[in-house]
Amino acid sequence: MEKKRVLFFIYQMGGGGAARTLLNILNNIDRSKFIPILVTLQYDGSYEKYLETDVKFIKLKTKRLRSAIFPLAKVIREEKADIVFSTIPNYNTIAILGNFFSFTGAKNIVREAAFLGGSPAADFKLRLYGLLYKLSSRVIALSNGVKENIVKRYKVKREKINVIYNPVDIERIRTNIKEGILPQEHQTIFNGNEKVIITAGRLVQDKDQQTLIKAFADVSRSIDVKLVILGEGELGGELKQLAEKLGVAHKVFFLGFQQNPYIYFAHADVFVLTSKREGFGHVLSEALATGIPVVSTKAYPGAEEVLNAGEYGLMCEIGNAEQIAEKIYETLTWTEDRRDHAIKKGLERVNTFRAQKIVKQYEDVFMET
Repeated sequence: MEKKRVLFFIYQMGGGGAARTLLNILNNIDRSKFIPILVTLQYDGSYEKYLETDVKFIKLKTKRLRSAIFPLAKVIREEKADIVFSTIPNYNTIAILGNFFSFTGAKNIVREAAFLGGSPAADFKLRLYGLLYKLSSRVIALSNGVKENIVKRYKVKREKINVIYNPVDIERIRTNIKEGILPQEHQTIFNGNEKVIITAGRLVQDKDQQTLIKAFADVSRSIDVKLVILGEGELGGELKQLAEKLGVAHKVFFLGFQQNPYIYFAHADVFVLTSKREGFGHVLSEALATGIPVVSTKAYPGAEEVLNAGEYGLMCEIGNAEQIAEKIYETLTWTEDRRDHAIKKGLERVNTFRAQKIVKQYEDVFMET
């Protein structure tokens, strides 16, 4: 059988969840059936060094997304792509238009990862995206909740949408834990007798680290604890001020973006996510893979799907600092047997999202298309 040429398009192979998903698909896709080609704009991304060496990697000579349409069209023609795969609405728009102007028989497959919309202006914008999505052959939704949102707000037909969860590269996570070393300057955070709460994500409103810091301040009155926050974003200064105001700044550590967050997870006692919404909640599945208990808000729709409504981690109402504090305290005071049971359950759950299984689902969609 002739191998199918799949062109993957993204803005850059940066540190976000979309790039991580593409990395997992690119590295695990069956080479006996597919030839993967990666196309980005003229940026250097932190995940590039993890690409398998046989992945053809092309950077368009532009840093402007709107200027990428015709250069991308040219690459689609030259590479004789059978499928053009993209993710995130803005990038999907460029991929669809680029493919249209390539004047080839390539098929578009677009992936939607976020639970977007809600306001009249946002919903109108999503309907415009939906008009373009109708030109694609398939739409892949990151969760069942995201699928329902695409049907409702993008007005895309239900039968055109496949649900495929995020792939988790469990082996790479375990290798990173085994071979990773905490930087010298961070080791003292984890070497004391205090329990360590950890979170990871962009410092933005949707992730709601404000509520986590409030919950942490509450927990710190009952237990000797520290809070580690991994990630960067526009609210960094505001969050530090909140920690100062609540009198816990000396116990809260903002460590920025870390290339290997898993070694930090493995050294902590509980992972906490306080997001307002999550298309999937990829960081929850990665935390489970590191063997750490998790506490999460009911961030619709993804968090509840990953944790199966609380079966694989304790869940709280969004924005409820008091309830989150209670669940954190409960987790940190479990017996050793109760903790081991929770970790075992989490490791069983994450096998559902194992990269090889998930990538096989992508392969099936590619072949059907």
